Amino acid sequence: MSRDLILASTSRWRGQLLERLRLPFDTVHPEVDETPHPAEPPATLALRLATAKADAVAGRHPQAVVIGSDQVASCDGRLLGKPGSREAALAQLRAMSGREAVFLTAVAVAGPGVEAGQALDTTVVRFRPLGDDAIARYIDAEQPWDCAGSFRCEGLGITLFEAIETRDPTALVGLPLIATARLLRAAGFVLP
Repeated sequence: MSRDLILASTSRWRGQLLERLRLPFDTVHPEVDETPHPAEPPATLALRLATAKADAVAGRHPQAVVIGSDQVASCDGRLLGKPGSREAALAQLRAMSGREAVFLTAVAVAGPGVEAGQALDTTVVRFRPLGDDAIARYIDAEQPWDCAGSFRCEGLGITLFEAIETRDPTALVGLPLIATARLLRAAGFVLP
């Protein structure tokens, strides 16, 4: 059975990850308000947004199976968003120097005849102590303004860490492929 598959994201990182499953798919911007609710726990926020993205795009494409995903990062109880600027990236990396950051990556699948499913992956990143010179060299080299936590683990950002603890190494990049593959198989897609 052939079904249309849509990734409810225009993130090139998520798109590159989903390509690894070798299924044809389209991407659609989900147009979802990502503002956290007051006192909303990070795990709840990630799952809510992943589901909202999948549902929003599924509502506009009723014949497709839709994947939504979201990642919420925190350090010492503070949410870490995408920095958007050099100054904000410097501040984020300074704050995480020598500390642990938790990245919660959620995925949800929605569509016709599909039992809605979702999953959450937790990744803990331990940063090595970082001096201002090292932080500046890194952010000037990769300019990670569009990455939660101000780094790209799949690039030079890996040099900032002492360790990464995860069940799924793709989750930190933005889409937990192990859970995504499981959800897609449950939706009727054939994968090895």
